[in-house]
Amino acid sequence: METRSTQALIIGGGVGGYVAAIRLGQLKIKPILVEKGVLGGTCLNVGCIPSKAVITAAKLADKARHAEAFGIKVSGVEVDMPRLIGWKDEIVKKLTGGVATLVKGNGAEILSGRASFRSAHDVEVLTEKGPVSIQADNIIIATGSVPIEIGPFPRDGNRVLDSADALALQTVPARLLVIGGGYIGLELGTALAKLGSKVTIVEAMDQVLPGFDPEVAKLLERKLKKLGVEVVTRAKAKGFSEGPDGLIVGMEVDGTARTVQCDKILVTVGRRPFTSGLALDAAGLKLDDRGFLPVNDKMQTAVPGIYAIGDVVGNPMLAHKASREGEIAAEVIAGRAAAFDARVIPSVVFTDPEVATAGLSEEQARAAGRNIAVGKFPFAALGRALTNQETDGFCKAVLDRDTGEILGVTIVGANASDTIAEAALAIEMGALYEDVALTIHAHPTLPEALKEAVMAARGEAVHVLNAPLPTLR
Repeated sequence: METRSTQALIIGGGVGGYVAAIRLGQLKIKPILVEKGVLGGTCLNVGCIPSKAVITAAKLADKARHAEAFGIKVSGVEVDMPRLIGWKDEIVKKLTGGVATLVKGNGAEILSGRASFRSAHDVEVLTEKGPVSIQADNIIIATGSVPIEIGPFPRDGNRVLDSADALALQTVPARLLVIGGGYIGLELGTALAKLGSKVTIVEAMDQVLPGFDPEVAKLLERKLKKLGVEVVTRAKAKGFSEGPDGLIVGMEVDGTARTVQCDKILVTVGRRPFTSGLALDAAGLKLDDRGFLPVNDKMQTAVPGIYAIGDVVGNPMLAHKASREGEIAAEVIAGRAAAFDARVIPSVVFTDPEVATAGLSEEQARAAGRNIAVGKFPFAALGRALTNQETDGFCKAVLDRDTGEILGVTIVGANASDTIAEAALAIEMGALYEDVALTIHAHPTLPEALKEAVMAARGEAVHVLNAPLPTLR
């Protein structure tokens, strides 16, 4: 077996692993990056990027069908799925190729193969040319996560799909059943509905997007209904069978049996950390009771010299969190004083309208015992939203009533994914009411909703009638 040595080895080339490789290179440490598939991991290949491409195309098709509201008549809108998927694939190829260039350009070596531990600092990589033993002073585990499968609905890529399968469909299914009303199910379900599918979403909890502000969930459910999507909450899918007219899915809704007919079943009930085949025991590593690798704020595991980042270390399973953790692990390995001390990690759901959050929700702030003031501004009163013909939604700001500190922001509305950046910065820097309220926002723009919501928390919003509220001290 070929034997090599390196100062740093990274297992997994997703958005956590490749960022760690680039940062190590910048810090004059030349790592080896091991990836069993294509660089970019889930996010670039079958997650964040391709899903947003499909979502954008679906939104354009839907907008074209309703362009008459702008005085523009568009007829004969057709969806060419093979071409759409081909366009999506071109974007993915461009980005993954760019990542490879960046990794190599910063001095890292890319090794294609599957890695497993032989001991704490000896990793065997099975490549096409045979096994390679790598002795590494420092190892970063960045193996990400995979979709959760449920017993009665084993994925076959044809009748039962996971999110990656849904992003490669060559035809739009006439009827689609989505099991799971979380962010993945809602994003893909909404997109496929706009592309022409009759979609039913089944969610076990009492609202879609469990854990999000109930007001957000209600608004999304209303919009889904307008799109012709049926949402069934408090429901559990039990199994399926072949029928004369497609698939017959049995489920239980509030204790009552019900069946739904469909052509495809999309399972989106969450993701689990991926550590299969790593032989963690050989390195002295143990998973917690949820399957995650415990780490401290320096991304260090219980074994000296071994780090872990991204989905494999716990929630939230978000690409931008993994990237930041990759930077931290690299800097710690290089001897810098670094730690994960983020006050806020923004979260975005690319539904219609989009949902974005940063910091505490209203419910979380109350549960934490904070004395809060809440301001809310509707997109229907926002000039730019009116010109976009996208007036569904609102911006809600949660402030500490005693100090004026901005604790959290929830946005549901057009381009919420962009507007949330300002809110995240405000919370991260400990901004107060005045910092946002006195910042002149360009007009007409969507981020004006954040300023107005913050001012509404103090009863000082300009473009909406203010509810009588006690003033902040």
